[in-house]
Amino acid sequence: MSSGKNGLTYADAGVDIDAGNALVDRIKPAAKRTARPGVMSGLGGFGALFDLKGAGYVDPILVAATDGVGTKLRIAIDTGNVDTIGIDLVAMCVNDLVCQGAEPLFFLDYFATGKLELDSAARIIEGIAEGCAQSGCALIGGETAEMPGMYHDGDFDLAGFAVGAMERGADLPAGVAPGDVLLGLGSNGVHSNGYSLVRKLVEVSGLSWDTDCPWDEGTLGEALLAPTRLYVTQALEAVRAGGVHALAHITGGGLTENLPRVLPEGMGATIDLNSWDLPGVFAWLGQVGGMAQAEMLKTFNCGVGMILVVDAERAEALSGLLTAAGERVFVLGAVTGDEGVAYTGSLV
Repeated sequence: MSSGKNGLTYADAGVDIDAGNALVDRIKPAAKRTARPGVMSGLGGFGALFDLKGAGYVDPILVAATDGVGTKLRIAIDTGNVDTIGIDLVAMCVNDLVCQGAEPLFFLDYFATGKLELDSAARIIEGIAEGCAQSGCALIGGETAEMPGMYHDGDFDLAGFAVGAMERGADLPAGVAPGDVLLGLGSNGVHSNGYSLVRKLVEVSGLSWDTDCPWDEGTLGEALLAPTRLYVTQALEAVRAGGVHALAHITGGGLTENLPRVLPEGMGATIDLNSWDLPGVFAWLGQVGGMAQAEMLKTFNCGVGMILVVDAERAEALSGLLTAAGERVFVLGAVTGDEGVAYTGSLV
C-alpha cells in the first residue's frame, strides 16, 4: 500500500460515493413529505425506526410485502420517462397489503444501476415518494447500489418492500360466502404485469415507443407507462365502513388466477364480462396478438385492477362510497358454491 501519491480510487472502479451522497441530499425533502404518525427517524441511518403505538395500534399484526415492476422498466429506460415508475413500485406492494386488511405504514426501496445518474435516480425515487404519499405510508429508508459491470449503461432495477399493520382479528379474507357481490374497481391500464408480452406485441405491431398511441392521446410509450393505480385509501375506507369480506389485487394471472386466491376452498365466482367496457389498450393488444379471450383474462387485468368481495346487503352502499372516492365501480358478479371462475358475456 502506497503512503504517498493517491493511487486507484473507488471512483476509478466506477463507483461515485459523492454522487450517492448527493442523491440522498436531493431526495430527503421528498421522503420528508411522506412522514406519518409512527415515523421515528429520517434517511441516513443504518436502519429506520417505526413506533407502532405512535401509529395508533393497540394489538397489531404486521403484514409485509415485496415486489418489483418487471419489464415495464425496459420501456421507462428506453424512453427516458422514469418519473412514474416509482409509483408502480409502491403500488405493487401496498395494493397487496391492503388485500390482507392492513394499512401500509412504511416503505423501503432498492435501486440498483451500473452508473449512478443523479437526475434520473432522483426522479425515480421522487416517484416512489409520490406513491407513498398517495397511499399514506412513509418512505423511511432504502438502498442505492452502484454496480459497474452488472448493468448496461442507463439500465437499472427496482425492488420495493412495504410493511403494514392491522389490529388482531381484522385480517382479510373473512366471512366470504356464496351470494357475496363482486365489486370491480377500474384500472389505469396494464399496470405492472404482462409487460414481456406487451413488449412482444409492440414489436409485432411494428410501432415504436414514440409513435402516436393507437387508442389514446400522446405516444405509445407514454400510454403504456401509465402508473399502476393505488387503491389503498379507498379500499381501507370501504373496509372500515363494514361489509367487505375480501379484496383481490388483479396482477399477474389476471382475473382468472387472482380472484380464487381470496375465496374459501369449494367456492368460486361468476363474472359478467359485459359489466364493464374493455379499455382501448387491451382491445389493441388483443387485436395485435390475435389473443383468445381466455388468454387475455389470465394475463392482463383487462380494466379491473381490484375486486372487493362484499356482503350483498352492503353492495350498493359500498359502491356509492367508492364512487364518491373517485373510483369507477363495476358490479361484476357473485361468489358461488362451485370452484373456479366462470365467465358470461364477452370482453369485446
